[in-house]
Amino acid sequence: MPAPRTLAELEADVARDLALIAHPRMDWLQPKSSGGRPVLDVLIVGGGQCGVVTGFALLREKVRNILVIDRAEAGREGPWLTYARMPNLRSWKDQSGPDLGIPSLTYQAWHEAQFGTAAWEALKLIPKELWNDYLLWLRRVTGVPVRNGVEAGRIAPARTDDGLPCLQVETSAGPMLARKVVLATGQEDAGRWWMPGFVADLPPPCRAHSADAIDFARLRGKVVAVLGAGASAFDNAATALEHGAAEVHLFCRRAEPQLVQPYRWLTFGGFLQNLHAVPDEWRWRFMAHVLGLREAFPQDTWDRCARHANFRMHVGRPWTDARMQDGRVRLDTPRGPFTADFLVCGTGVRMDYAAVPTLAGFAHNIARWSDRYTPPAQEADERLAEFPYLAPDYGFLEREAGETPWIRDIHLFGISTTMSFGPAGASINAMVYAVPRLAQGLIRGLFEADLPRLWQAYQAYDVKIAQIDPERLAAE
Repeated sequence: MPAPRTLAELEADVARDLALIAHPRMDWLQPKSSGGRPVLDVLIVGGGQCGVVTGFALLREKVRNILVIDRAEAGREGPWLTYARMPNLRSWKDQSGPDLGIPSLTYQAWHEAQFGTAAWEALKLIPKELWNDYLLWLRRVTGVPVRNGVEAGRIAPARTDDGLPCLQVETSAGPMLARKVVLATGQEDAGRWWMPGFVADLPPPCRAHSADAIDFARLRGKVVAVLGAGASAFDNAATALEHGAAEVHLFCRRAEPQLVQPYRWLTFGGFLQNLHAVPDEWRWRFMAHVLGLREAFPQDTWDRCARHANFRMHVGRPWTDARMQDGRVRLDTPRGPFTADFLVCGTGVRMDYAAVPTLAGFAHNIARWSDRYTPPAQEADERLAEFPYLAPDYGFLEREAGETPWIRDIHLFGISTTMSFGPAGASINAMVYAVPRLAQGLIRGLFEADLPRLWQAYQAYDVKIAQIDPERLAAE
C-alpha cells in the first residue's frame, strides 16, 4: 500500500485508525471536585515524549479528564532543542514507541508524508530537530491537552468532596488537584545534575554541566576540559570543537573507554516487557551491571570529535581536585596537573529526592532499593541503592508504611525507574511496553477507588435493549 503523499492524507489515516480502534467507547469516570474546585483524574508533569504518550494512552482508554503541564515554552519540551547536543538520535530510525502500535502514528509514516519515501530510505539516523517536530505533531493529532509555562511544586494529600483520596500539586499557575499524578520529567525526575564538589565550587563562568545552557561561542580560542566518556560528554566536546575551541581534552577515569553499548542487547521484547516482574536479585544483577558500565559512545560520536586535530582523550585520568590559578582552572589528576579555561562535566544525575520540588514534601519516606534488597557484596553499589524501589505500576512505595500512604498515587516515569523496570521509562523503544503498563496501573487505581460508585451505578442501570408485547407473556 503506498504511503500518504501529504501530511493531510496521513492525518486522515490517523483519524480513521483511531476511530476504528476506539472500542470500548463508553465513558466510565465521573468528574470530581474538592471544596468546589475541579479535580483531574490524572495530572501529568512533563510534556516531553513520556508525558505526551502517557496522555495519549489514557485518552484511548476513555480517561479524558487529564492535563499535561510543562515548565518549558511550547515546542521546547524535553532535551531535543536544549541540552541534547548530538545531531541525530542514536536509536534506529525504524524504532517504534510513541505510536503505541498504530502504524499511521509512527515516525516513518510522518517522515514519508513530509519528505517522501525516497527520503526515508536514504535517511540513516533521525535528526533531533525532526524528532522534536514529530512529537509536537503526535501531540496535536492525538489531542493530548498540554499547558506550557507551568512549573510543578510540592505535592500533598487532599480529598474529593465525595471522600476519595486525591492530591494537591502546587504549581506556578496555582494549586491543581488530581486523583493521580505522573512525574514524567525525564533525567531530573528524582535527582539533580551532579558534578564533583570541587568543580561546583569554582566560579560559574569557568564551569558547567553538560545539561546546562552553555554559550559555546564564548569558548572560541579557549582550552576546554570535559569530564566523562559517555555520549553526552562527547557531544559537548564536539560542540566546543565546532565552535572554534583551541583545544578540547576529554578525561575518562577508566583505563579503557566503554565501547560496548549494553542497551543494544537489552532492547528485545522479553527483557523490556518482563524485567519488572522477575525477582529482585535478577533485576539488580542486570541493571547494576549495565549502569556500572555506563553508556558507550557510538562511532559517529567519536568521529565527530576525532576529525578535529585539536582533540585529545585522556584515559585512566580522573580529576581529583580543581582550583583557580591566574584566571584559569588548574585540575589535579593522577598523572599530573592540567590547566584549562573552561570545564564541562558530563557526569549525569545523582538521586536526591529532597532537591526535586515535587518530591521534597515526602522525600524522606520514598522507598529506596537499599530498603528492599541487599545484593551480594561483589554486586553492591551505594549510588544505585539510592534509586527508588517502585510498585509494578510505577507508583512510589513508602519506607515506613502508613506515614505517607498517599504517595502510592504518585507515579514516576523517567530515567530513575531504571533499577525497577530496566530501560522502560524514558527509553523510546521501550514505550510500546512501558506506557501501556503505566496507563493500566493508573486506570486500575482509578477503577478500584470508584468501585462503590460503580456498584451503585450498576444497580441503578435499567436501560432495556428490547421491547416485548405483554400480551404474549403467558402467566403460569
